[in-house]
Amino acid sequence: MFHASHKLEGLGYSLQDVTCIGLTNQRETIVTWDKLTGQPLYPAILWSDARTSETVKQLTKKADGDVHILESVCGLPLTTYFTAVKLRWLLDNVPVIAQAQEQGRLCFGTMDTWLIYNLTGGAENGIIVTDVTNASRTMLMNIHTLEWSVEALSFFGLEQVQLPKLVSSSQIYGHVYEGPFAGVPISGCLGDQQSALVGQKCFNAGDAKNTYGTGCFMLFNTGDQPVVSKNGLLSTVAYQFGQDRPAYALEGSVAVAGSSINWLRDNLRVIQNTQQLNELASQVDDSAGTYFVTAFAGLFAPYWNDTARGTICGLTQFTRLEHICRATLESVCFQSKAILDAMNKDSGKALRSLKVDGGMCNSDLCMQIQANLLGISVERPMMRESSALGAAIAAGLAVGVWKNMQELENVNNQGKTVFESSISDEKRDIMYAGWMKAVESSYGWSSPHSCQVSV
Repeated sequence: MFHASHKLEGLGYSLQDVTCIGLTNQRETIVTWDKLTGQPLYPAILWSDARTSETVKQLTKKADGDVHILESVCGLPLTTYFTAVKLRWLLDNVPVIAQAQEQGRLCFGTMDTWLIYNLTGGAENGIIVTDVTNASRTMLMNIHTLEWSVEALSFFGLEQVQLPKLVSSSQIYGHVYEGPFAGVPISGCLGDQQSALVGQKCFNAGDAKNTYGTGCFMLFNTGDQPVVSKNGLLSTVAYQFGQDRPAYALEGSVAVAGSSINWLRDNLRVIQNTQQLNELASQVDDSAGTYFVTAFAGLFAPYWNDTARGTICGLTQFTRLEHICRATLESVCFQSKAILDAMNKDSGKALRSLKVDGGMCNSDLCMQIQANLLGISVERPMMRESSALGAAIAAGLAVGVWKNMQELENVNNQGKTVFESSISDEKRDIMYAGWMKAVESSYGWSSPHSCQVSV
């Protein structure tokens, strides 16, 4: 916090200009700590950590093979992705965690809980809360009632675990306990992808955003009712402001997006940086029939295939590095199209424009490819730190910086770039048919006896 205050002053602001604080965080990352000392009991387990795969197998067996057993309650299938599975693994495999639970000392939460706890005093008088967007990623909250689910807790064997208090995404949770920001209210909290949805001001049913980072995360606002996907997507809480009804979203994730560029740089060593990849990719008009399925550890929505592995298809003697670089960008855009197509089917409403943010959206070429493959406009704001903006919006609404969402209309609305499709429907269909053949070629590589897992 001291570093933050110095940085603030370096930008020409004073501490007195800070009205409130909003937080945004990695959603499924779990932290455990001792209630008596406030100290962590074990290193945080990140959202993408797959060490819980055996736990998922055991839980799936308990559910008689039905990975959807809790989906009607929490909107999520059984996978290594979500927090409850990580907590179950910790209790089963880390003696210090199990002992703390037996002695009533165990506290756990996602990163938002841990941050708010420490900012409000830690072991002395820290507040233990989590907002409903983060809670909706644990598999433990009923997304319909916004309460912890007795059924889910029983399924995971977590009935005795102390749970954080559930709160909305926009209210005063407490105040900073000490330091330069002491006394400032903490009044906004959202998981990072929901925060980006708010930062992109996707407040109407049918609005959608896609964040292009290490992975890709697309959220589609479905209004004040959750939609249970029939096409491999996740149902999640989008946000809740104060005591208003929550908004819900469908979500699809691409496991490998920006990290595919890192793979070309660090593993194959054929490029030096992202700028070089874009320069090479722009030197050809298309990928010349080359497809790169970046399934380094399986495919996420809507394929949900754990057996898929990275596959480059369609190579000929004329294929050059430029074509592979372009295919790398196209891979992210093809997977995003698959997710959006599934969202259109689930929602019954065809999206007319997609709002984008994240590091890869800085590439004009990548965003033009995305517009071409979607056949709709792609809108990129000038200020692209959408997750941070979303947390600020949630915090500001709670303390009256803005009275309502209508007052947000002009926030970050200047200087946006809009990309429109420049290819025919026929060419789009041909390109996507080739992509689907490439995806099928990627299946079954992790084990000769594996089969596709559909969730």
